[in-house]
Amino acid sequence: MRKVLFPITGMSCAGCAARIEKELGGVAGIASAVVNFATAELSVEFDERVIDEDAVVARVEALGYGVVRTAAGELRFGVRGLHCASCVANLEKKLLADPAVSAAVVNLAQEEALVRFDPSRLGKADIFALVVAAGYTPVEPEAEGGEAAAELKGQRNWFIASLLLSLPIMATMTLHDNRAVGWMNLVLASAVQFSAGLTFYRGSWFALKNRSANMDVLVALGTSAAYFYSLFAFFGAFGEHGGHVFFETSAMLIAFIRLGKYLEARARGKAGEALKKLLRLQADKARLVTGDQEREVPASAVRVGDLVRVRPGETIPVDGEVVEGTSSVDESMVTGESIPADKGPGAAVTGATVNRSGVLLVRATRIGEETLLSQIVRMVREAQADKAPIQRFADRVSGVFVPVVIALSALTFALWFWGLHQEFLFAFKLAISVVVIACPCAMGLATPTAIMVGSGVGLSRGILVKRGSVLENISRVQAILLDKTGTLTRGEPSLTDLVPAPGVTEERLLAVLAAAESRSNHPLAQAAVSGAAGRGVVPAPVDGYRETEGGGVACVLDGEPVTAGSARFLVGAGIDTSPLEQAASRLAGEGKSLILVAEAGRLLGVAALADRLKESSPRAVAELKRMGIATCMITGDHREVAAAVAREAGVDSFEAEVLPGRKEEIVREYQAKGYFTAMVGDGINDAPALARADVGIAIGGGTDVAKETGDVILVRDDLMDAVRAIRLGRATLAKVKQNLFWALFYNILGIPVAAGVLYYPLGITLRPEFAGLAMAFSSVSVVTNSILLRRAGKKLG
Repeated sequence: MRKVLFPITGMSCAGCAARIEKELGGVAGIASAVVNFATAELSVEFDERVIDEDAVVARVEALGYGVVRTAAGELRFGVRGLHCASCVANLEKKLLADPAVSAAVVNLAQEEALVRFDPSRLGKADIFALVVAAGYTPVEPEAEGGEAAAELKGQRNWFIASLLLSLPIMATMTLHDNRAVGWMNLVLASAVQFSAGLTFYRGSWFALKNRSANMDVLVALGTSAAYFYSLFAFFGAFGEHGGHVFFETSAMLIAFIRLGKYLEARARGKAGEALKKLLRLQADKARLVTGDQEREVPASAVRVGDLVRVRPGETIPVDGEVVEGTSSVDESMVTGESIPADKGPGAAVTGATVNRSGVLLVRATRIGEETLLSQIVRMVREAQADKAPIQRFADRVSGVFVPVVIALSALTFALWFWGLHQEFLFAFKLAISVVVIACPCAMGLATPTAIMVGSGVGLSRGILVKRGSVLENISRVQAILLDKTGTLTRGEPSLTDLVPAPGVTEERLLAVLAAAESRSNHPLAQAAVSGAAGRGVVPAPVDGYRETEGGGVACVLDGEPVTAGSARFLVGAGIDTSPLEQAASRLAGEGKSLILVAEAGRLLGVAALADRLKESSPRAVAELKRMGIATCMITGDHREVAAAVAREAGVDSFEAEVLPGRKEEIVREYQAKGYFTAMVGDGINDAPALARADVGIAIGGGTDVAKETGDVILVRDDLMDAVRAIRLGRATLAKVKQNLFWALFYNILGIPVAAGVLYYPLGITLRPEFAGLAMAFSSVSVVTNSILLRRAGKKLG
């Protein structure tokens, strides 16, 4: 059997993915075919004796899709000129039309595009040319920050200019019969229409050129109708009393929409603030130490193995290892913990963390794109570029939105003018109001802005989400499988019990135990010495030390022979262990490892060691159960040990003596029962299970973060962060649903009001310029609602 991953081109929806899967699933020799619509990739497993790779590709191509068989390149860049969800669909369609492009994801909230392509057939310049041809402006990644600031300033300036030009028209709107005033208003309205309003014409041209329609089309249609009708009326095209001039409508409409765009740009900036803060943490300079000299160099000039000195208050420029000095380091940007961590020789430090007290000499181990900060930034960007499944609904709606709105506008005019015999101008203004109040932007922003804020909240708490869709998926978790070692427990043994023999003090037992084990490298011996040190016992020197593999140690302490090890080892040395046989059986039954200690041929006592639960584990399990999630512990350890840990942790069930391959099978079994399943593990030996689970949650230290298999990475070794991740996912999904509801509710309510349904009962109509203002603020309200998700960060526990 052979498994191959193919990038697929030409898919337009999830139905395309299902069609490919169905076709390949019925072909002899193909064991499985899975299409990931989000990444536009086909994973197919087939028997080479029955069918070859070329035949698989031919089957896919026969369905009308393309297969990219060379390694795909990837390009991420900013895009300017995106106004609504229709713009996103238009640009994605344009990019995917090129056969060398395998995937294109455009994020409206971030104004960013991610393109996967065949580098042998397409380059960056070609991709940028496709973007320009679609009517948008590509921006180099390194220029995005300055471009965003310039765009915000530009939006503000255009709003101010259009407002200043529109105010005189508004002030004199009742004096249109005065020819001088009319000429002034004509000039001012023309200036607004073809300066601040020119961007809507440009966007409309490219949208229509590419056989699509977006918000620009609606705004250009509405403002042009008002402006050109007033222009013709001003010059008497409808007779002396045949037309009314209302230049204020088009001018104020553009001013209000410009205001909405400015506020929207500001709100978007706040939505992505977490990532921007992270980028600002990077150190620009480093103190490079060569011999006895120290010189300041750009941080980018540091290479692996170089020594850098970091003084108090400075940012550590690279990931590295402390060679000299002690200090406390603020690692809150990685772990979310506000308490600084103590660092000394041999300790690992992370770039972009802040040295608080002493001077450190650090040897660089990771630089540039390999540093933890760069890995986090890359993961957060990918998460924010990803499309959550719920966004597909908004994409389908926005795809038909503009044509439907234009049809409703025409229907409104026809109904009022011909059906209800109202004046032309009355029906005309209502038709314009219908066009401009409709807002596809709000639907386009509903999901990505919530994902941006949600991933930012997670980032600030040491919860890294690799894909935005995970924030939706994790909210649906019904069962969670927990690895024992390193997830529920500390992952290393520690001294838990001391049982002295009759007539022996606990202090004497501990002192002899520490001395006997002080020269052994065995994990249990080191744990015993560490446990003694924690109780203030310093090991005394011993002579005649010898260690028996799998048995124990023998030595001489203060002239007396000492033996420490297993019961069998001591019995072999002629020592009677029966006085503590009952206690030893009880401790062994609890899954603990035992070290029996004897001095001068007499049993002193027994020490028990175990891999202890992390302090937060029982609380985390209790919280998961309170959330209605079934919990199961999986371990390769013995059943007695597993039962003791499961009982202490409070999990619903456990599986012991499990090999890594069996862990994946257990995940499959839970999924077969209908559970939406999450797996929590250390990301290395649990990799198959993490990959198979609906949501893989990897608990792992910071510098190994890029090696993790999980969809969610918990930087701190704290199971409570898994609980927080699920709560964050639920809060994010709730916010997305709120956004989509208000975006749809706004249009369902706003369009009929603009069409005049309240005119006969209440005499209420909506002027086009105020309809435009309402439209602009609908997008702002969606983004602002997403920003409120930050409050959820304070409630995660």
